[in-house]
Amino acid sequence: MMHRIKVVNDMSELVPVLRAVDTPVKLKLVQRLAESWLTQEDILREFGKEGVKALAFFEKLKLIDTRWVAREGRRTPDKSYHFYYSTININTTAPLAEVSEILAIASMELKEYSKLEQRIYDAVGEQGRFFSDVAEELGMTPTRLKGLVKRSDKLEYRGHRIERFNPQATA
Repeated sequence: MMHRIKVVNDMSELVPVLRAVDTPVKLKLVQRLAESWLTQEDILREFGKEGVKALAFFEKLKLIDTRWVAREGRRTPDKSYHFYYSTININTTAPLAEVSEILAIASMELKEYSKLEQRIYDAVGEQGRFFSDVAEELGMTPTRLKGLVKRSDKLEYRGHRIERFNPQATA
């Protein structure tokens, strides 16, 4: 087995790492994906719809590896998943205000977060928009906007743009 290290160089990258294990289901799923390959069917059976939603979130964050597996009695192979990293190396220095902002975003109540996420979602529209334009329009610091987008399961970064996340685009 290959030993892969996730290097966190930017404070905003802490948000998805912290959010990847913020519920008992996500934590247990991460543990199971670290030890074995599971298909979406396996995850649905063991963890329910919340597990499948968490899987899409992990995929968006590029925290899991995929491969196709042939199963007995099936004509087509199934996509299976495994946690990509075995170690996380946090190597960053940031002003206290930035650290505080990131930790606040990672631990923000869902209701409060959802309102902010929806504002960003509406602002980027169907086509997506440049990060700096969205930050300016919404009056957010780059750190705040980055953290909010990295927490989202509806938004993603593509280069210098923020776009609405389409799970089918990563499949």
